[in-house]
Amino acid sequence: MQIEDTHTKQWKFSTKSKYAYVPQKGLTEKLVREISTRKNEPAWMREYRLKALEIYTQKKMPRWGADLSGIDFNNIYYYLKPEADQASKWEDLPEDIKRTYDYLGIPEAEKKFLAGVSAQYESEVLYKSIQENLTQRGVIFLDTDSALQKYPEIFREYFGKLIPAGDNKFAALNTAVWSGGSFVYVPKNVKVAMPLQAYFRINAQNMGQFERTLIVAEEGSSVHYVEGCSAPIYSTSSLHAAVVEIYVKKGAKVRYTTIQNWSPNVYNLVTKRARVEANGAMQWIDGNLGSRVTMKYPSCHLMGEGAKGEVLSIAYAGNGQHQDAGAKMIHLAPNTSSRIISKSIAKGGGRTSYRGLNYIRKGAAGSKTKVVCDALILDPASRSDTYPTMRIDEKKVRVEHEATVSKIGEEQIFYLTSRGIKKERAEALIVNGFLESVIKELPLEYAVEMNRLITMEMEGSVG
Repeated sequence: MQIEDTHTKQWKFSTKSKYAYVPQKGLTEKLVREISTRKNEPAWMREYRLKALEIYTQKKMPRWGADLSGIDFNNIYYYLKPEADQASKWEDLPEDIKRTYDYLGIPEAEKKFLAGVSAQYESEVLYKSIQENLTQRGVIFLDTDSALQKYPEIFREYFGKLIPAGDNKFAALNTAVWSGGSFVYVPKNVKVAMPLQAYFRINAQNMGQFERTLIVAEEGSSVHYVEGCSAPIYSTSSLHAAVVEIYVKKGAKVRYTTIQNWSPNVYNLVTKRARVEANGAMQWIDGNLGSRVTMKYPSCHLMGEGAKGEVLSIAYAGNGQHQDAGAKMIHLAPNTSSRIISKSIAKGGGRTSYRGLNYIRKGAAGSKTKVVCDALILDPASRSDTYPTMRIDEKKVRVEHEATVSKIGEEQIFYLTSRGIKKERAEALIVNGFLESVIKELPLEYAVEMNRLITMEMEGSVG
């Protein structure tokens, strides 16, 4: 099938790349010091990493969520540096790396749709560009390593304040060995009309990728940041443990879109959190289609009156996959509002889980929160679970929660197949309709891509 070749090209395609630095597998204090030294970091960051390493070794593995017993932490490369310098033109990249990104279509996307592009390969960002007019207006779009060097005061003010190393075991791991990621700073009242995109590629076997992303949107500004992820299939496990911190100042708007298509050997364990001030708005759009395991719960801390938070989530789990995803909304000021819409599909023995927290603190009067969880189970071997937590400490609020679990009706399939549509295609059409309320929130080109990926999953190209 041609569709199989198209869908799995990101998983089947890999290159034999050259590396400037390849440490031994496993995590040691020596490696953490080596990473900091190679990046020429200030002393405070080196000490920050070492303290995080202590926290990581002391914290136990989560006793809830997905099964993580398949990760061999001693068989992971925690840092790999490609034999290439960062470039601002595609033609300046080494041939093996350029061939990978050409194959995935990133240069074409940059030309058509984007205000800036970042491309990370293993542990380092090797390509970065931004439209000149945005630079002239004070917008900063850098890899996180460069931001630490060029804007140390801004960096230190925000780094690790929303998600400290002690937040959870994998946040501590990221803080100890982080490398790459994106730093975005949008000045007061500046509107970034086109998306900024980062693309994260794991190419090596047994690779651990630990990018760190930090976004600051000043008062009255707006920005849309998009990230995509992929990796080739290997017989052994890889690990992706990112941390994302977002600051949405008064009246600012930030949209963060993830379209994840990791290969089935990747454990994807991510911590994402936004701080939203008065009348600010934060929207997470989360598309989880790949990986062996995903544990990810984007959150909004609604700190100022009138702050808004939203999570629109899609999860697809096929054979051998567990998508444990959800959201957290923390209402800490009056008249704040939040909405969580979670759509999940389980097929071929896959498992999806919604795990969420909605908290309204006493004094946050006039606040509103709504959760909608819809699960579609396509066969008896698959499973869907919902673990919602509501903690309401204020009386003058509005709280809504609804959840449905359903399967594709035989009459729907019969209606479509009787008109000449093959069964697999009919199921794909029904699933795309089920997901429409979330997909329509994407910009057109990303909505088309999401529909394409879902259709390919449904038409039997994976597993």
